[in-house]
Amino acid sequence: MIPIRDTIRSRNYPIVNATLIVINVAVFLLQPTNATELQHFVITYGLVPARYTVDAISQYFSFGQQVVSLFSFMFLHGGFWHLVGNMWFLYIFGDNVEDRLGPIRYIVFYLLCGWASALAHLYFNLYSEVPIIGASGAIAGVMGAYFILYPRARVLTLIPIIIIPYFIEIPAFFFLAIWFAIQFFSATLSGTAGGSGIAWWAHVGGFIAGIAFLGFFTYFPRFGASDRVRRTTVKKKTPKLQVIKPIRGTEGYDVYGDLSITRLEAFKGTRKIVNIPLGFRKRLFRVTIPPGMKDGATLRLAGLGEKIDAKKRGDAYLKILVKSD
Repeated sequence: MIPIRDTIRSRNYPIVNATLIVINVAVFLLQPTNATELQHFVITYGLVPARYTVDAISQYFSFGQQVVSLFSFMFLHGGFWHLVGNMWFLYIFGDNVEDRLGPIRYIVFYLLCGWASALAHLYFNLYSEVPIIGASGAIAGVMGAYFILYPRARVLTLIPIIIIPYFIEIPAFFFLAIWFAIQFFSATLSGTAGGSGIAWWAHVGGFIAGIAFLGFFTYFPRFGASDRVRRTTVKKKTPKLQVIKPIRGTEGYDVYGDLSITRLEAFKGTRKIVNIPLGFRKRLFRVTIPPGMKDGATLRLAGLGEKIDAKKRGDAYLKILVKSD
């Protein structure tokens, strides 16, 4: 299963979330490529539990280096797919959490979750000399917050069946609960990150920390600067890809659904990619919305309704819902 996006539209552009992604990518590109230099780099800026618990090792690091590595490890990645996987999950879930907390509270929340995930890993791996790197602990905290904030959201998931893309919406509560269960049981079975190379307890700790910190940050007052930023980052467009939930007509073979756009898109016109699931037929279609579209207007998509016979199908009618910005 490959998560594509969630169904909760954030009202603002996630500038902090996007900046975090850019920083992670930039650090990855700046990491040494030479094996020996990379190993030294990871040991210096990654999280090595033995650096804090074994005197013979800790004496080689200054106090500043010890503090820095508790945060720097979450911006390092061991490979391209490690980076892509982490950034993709941050992209999917981070924008909505930033939308709820605001940019300033969100960056503090993110860093604290990463720090808490480091402490969780240290607690269960006190004398490990294996360095851990990656943003997954901090991202787990973001997912924990999302789990509480948007339990009824749905995650649009791609399930490739041979060469046919099959899209299904999975409840976020179920998606994240399964993810956490996998992390927890993997942590209890593996014990440390030495065997699998994955810091399972950091994921577990980060997820729990995200839930715990959310309660504090929700009641912590917003900064005035944060509100000013939010006013300048309001989104002017709806998602490019939208899943239509078709309603079958009482008679005939036509189906009906809703398509959301913003006032700017209604004024200028736009193009969307829609998925209209009918049984096992879940193809993607391009829809052009002409300029000047009014709220409540209907678009007719010929031949996208129920099957009539081997050559004919009914039509699909999409009601345009113009959302306020």
